[in-house]
Amino acid sequence: MTKTLKLLALGASLPVLMLVDLSPEAPLGVDFAPNAMAIVGAPLTPGSVAGVARRSTRRVVAVSATSAAAASSAAAASAPPPPPPPQQSTGPVPIGTVVSTLPAGCVATAINGIEYFNCAPGVYYRAAFQSNNLVYVATQP
Repeated sequence: MTKTLKLLALGASLPVLMLVDLSPEAPLGVDFAPNAMAIVGAPLTPGSVAGVARRSTRRVVAVSATSAAAASSAAAASAPPPPPPPQQSTGPVPIGTVVSTLPAGCVATAINGIEYFNCAPGVYYRAAFQSNNLVYVATQP
């Protein structure tokens, strides 16, 4: 019976002892749940999360910027000049054609409460979203 009581007393006192902090400043010399002494997120501490993240980001940005600059300068030196942009056709645009920018000379027109862009006689575009990008779709009002 005494062995069981000893184990029970030990089991009950261990959680209490984990939370107790002996300090002379406390009223009875015992303080519960001591304050944390670590400064979490201080950027200059070597093991902090913020310091590690800052150094990792700096290294990745520095390496990728250096390699991207070297690659672009090498590509620019050896690449032929880009071809001229394709000419805009004046023919009819198929319905459903998606463009990222409107052709020059488009005029906003409201038809039945919906805003269309009249870009040429009989060619209408309507603003839409494709993912997070604003695009224009050729449509028939």
